[in-house]
Amino acid sequence: MGSPTRCSVIVPTYNRRRLLELTLTSLARQTLPGDQFEVLVVDDGSSDGTAELAQGFADRLDLRYFFQSDEGYRLARARNVGIEHARGDICVFVDSGVLLHSGCLRAHVDDHDATPHPRVVNGYVYCFNLDNDDAQRIRAFVDLDDLDATIAAMAARGAWPDLREPFYTRYTDHFGHVPAPWLMAWGCHLSARTEQLRSVGMCDEAFRQWGGEDLDLAYRLHRDGARFSVNRAAASIHYPHEKDHGDNARSARQNYRYIAGKYRTPITRLLTEVPRVDFGTLNEVISDRGLPSCAEYLARGRAAG
Repeated sequence: MGSPTRCSVIVPTYNRRRLLELTLTSLARQTLPGDQFEVLVVDDGSSDGTAELAQGFADRLDLRYFFQSDEGYRLARARNVGIEHARGDICVFVDSGVLLHSGCLRAHVDDHDATPHPRVVNGYVYCFNLDNDDAQRIRAFVDLDDLDATIAAMAARGAWPDLREPFYTRYTDHFGHVPAPWLMAWGCHLSARTEQLRSVGMCDEAFRQWGGEDLDLAYRLHRDGARFSVNRAAASIHYPHEKDHGDNARSARQNYRYIAGKYRTPITRLLTEVPRVDFGTLNEVISDRGLPSCAEYLARGRAAG
């Protein structure tokens, strides 16, 4: 597999050449020394020159490029290719178009080094939204040549904060104590230990449309003892791009029903109530209804059987 390194950055992509270029450029500016991380670009069948773009960074990054044929939406498989080939102790998942502060990878590595316990660490994602609100204003505000200064300005102004900020404010940045912390672990920018990702079975490749495959993985990491938090020093910008919120919401609801049926616990069944119950308040619903944790519920079932 080659020499091990501190972290493996896994970047799945599909026909987002320009967004991938911005992400790779931000990775080439990291303060973490280049011999301490690798970048794995996993291409889900692009036809826009993505391969040539990725290979053009070979002199600036320890980068490996993987291609899988275009057989529909296979993000879960793309992430698994990255996990399977990772040489790092830590996998950092970053979507195309997520632009990283120069200290981002250092923050992820330091966070995992700080405790022997397995962790799921959210990066802080400015400008993430569901329906491209303020896209023109965000593009005008972001200085692509100085992301650190842009992020500092956003933090100082409280501009376009992470969509999960109300949750973090309510439950603190170390939110592993809530019943379902996995609901806030989104694959656009997070990290976990490679060994644990492999031991829980990696991503479920049955997810063949947008939404939920990251939550499904995070749920299994949670059940396996991972502790959840956000690291604000691992800051990033979700650069605006075209999306169809309506289609995404519909496919996500189908995937949530799949998760609910897959695990069959009172907490996972709540996903069938989305969007009536939103992720930000779902932990309150769990407490208000007095629902047992998934581990408690399954243990009761085994005892009764």
